[in-house]
Amino acid sequence: MVDFMLILAGVAVVIFLGATAKAYSYLRKAQMEYEKARSTFEDVILSFKREIRREAERLELVAYKVEAVSAKSEKALEMAESIGRKFESLEPKVIKSLAEREQVLSKLEDIDKKARDVVASHESFAAKLSALEEQAQQFVSGSEARVEAVIPIKRERALAPLTETELTALEMLAKEGPKTAPEIKERLRLSREHTARLMKKLYEAGYLERDSSKIPFKYSVKKEMEKFLKKPESEASQSA
Repeated sequence: MVDFMLILAGVAVVIFLGATAKAYSYLRKAQMEYEKARSTFEDVILSFKREIRREAERLELVAYKVEAVSAKSEKALEMAESIGRKFESLEPKVIKSLAEREQVLSKLEDIDKKARDVVASHESFAAKLSALEEQAQQFVSGSEARVEAVIPIKRERALAPLTETELTALEMLAKEGPKTAPEIKERLRLSREHTARLMKKLYEAGYLERDSSKIPFKYSVKKEMEKFLKKPESEASQSA
């Protein structure tokens, strides 16, 4: 009986030891799993902390930019308000300037209208003056024709007051047609001052006509003087 009890006790001890070993094995395995899970968890926590730190830095950067933008916005708002105040102060001046501009434009229109009226009057006066000149020329031509019929003027008498240079200039113009002072200067080989004095004298003496519509003026011999400036056929044949 005692032996049986001892055997049972031994079996129980063996079973207990086996169970204890197995339990220890389970515990050891569980501890290893726990250590592994703990390491993994710590890695996850560390990674999460790094992500949180990065996000915090990003948030700080965003907050800094927001503050900078806000400061700029406030400054821009202040500038806009300042500009708005300036525009408000300028508005009466602009309105006044526009009113003055309208007055100036109205005055300019009046001046332009008066100028057009003056130009029209001038054109009308010029037309009347041209008509009077034509009538005067016709009268002079008719008078000269009648005088020539009664008392012909001789060539020598008409050209007697002229110098040789003046006569040469008149004969050249009668033969070649109207010319400017520079052209006459080149043909007669005179100085510019001499040519100017010569043309002025002949024009004022009534030998020449002057076209002053454009510069330089063109000089031409008067029609009534051409017959005196043409050499007689006898002189022309002798010259030939």
